[in-house]
Amino acid sequence: MSILIDEKTRVIVQGFTGDKATFHATEMIAYGTRVVGGVTPGKGGMTHLGLPVFNTVKEAVAATGAEASLAFVPPPFAADSLMEAADAGLKLVCTITDGIPAQDMMRVKRYLMRYPKDKRTMIVGPNCAGIISAGKAMLGIMPGNIYKRGPVGIVSRSGTLGYEAAAQMTELGIGITTSVGIGGDPINGSSFLDHMALFEQDPETHVVVMIGEIGGPQEAEASRWIKENMTKPVVGYVAGLTAPKGRRMGHAGAIISAEGDTAAEKAEIMKSYGLFVAPSASELGVTVARALASIKS
Repeated sequence: MSILIDEKTRVIVQGFTGDKATFHATEMIAYGTRVVGGVTPGKGGMTHLGLPVFNTVKEAVAATGAEASLAFVPPPFAADSLMEAADAGLKLVCTITDGIPAQDMMRVKRYLMRYPKDKRTMIVGPNCAGIISAGKAMLGIMPGNIYKRGPVGIVSRSGTLGYEAAAQMTELGIGITTSVGIGGDPINGSSFLDHMALFEQDPETHVVVMIGEIGGPQEAEASRWIKENMTKPVVGYVAGLTAPKGRRMGHAGAIISAEGDTAAEKAEIMKSYGLFVAPSASELGVTVARALASIKS
């Protein structure tokens, strides 16, 4: 199994005819993702990459049976595109866009609350690398060749550290089920905790890697939930050990602003809740190997 997407998931691309969407949709199709069309307002009726283009997500869903979308929509229009996807009944939307105002994401999250939890669209991102179920489907911008199929799940605020973890594991002969980039913005569509719960239920995932960053309470909240609810070993890592207080580092959400926000504090919290904590980014793979060995011993 995989969480979120597999080779049967019908996918559309919002902003389909743009240059970046075209490039990454081509990569996704080559990987085996079941892309069934796309949406670009005003270009409905065209074909692009041999697939139909629609004016609205609702039209695309009605015509193709799409269940998920990848959104390449510029920041000023991104919130509207996410709310449109929710209204069309998509189960999952992954938004790559960087620079969406936090206020817009707060509006989107409030908007989603009008739907019952079992019918609510899950949003992954924004400002993320996307989702890949190794060997099955890709909904994002990651290099698919570094992901080998295996028993480890990854959920990361940092896209590049998610790649790094996968590459290190591949070198050690360890593969992954699904890797999810939740994004580095202060307001995420979905959190560590949302995806940890899915990995806990997935019988093919035996170990989960949680890669955090400075800023915000997500890692501490997820670690507490892991201690109380997960039966599988979790490897934790927090980027930003040398980050100065009060300065934003890369991602909009990567800023130390309160007690418990630093990488060192978060790593200690993870240890206190029983996670295997990687001492550095270069030791993610060997720490995963140690966690896998703990299951067999």
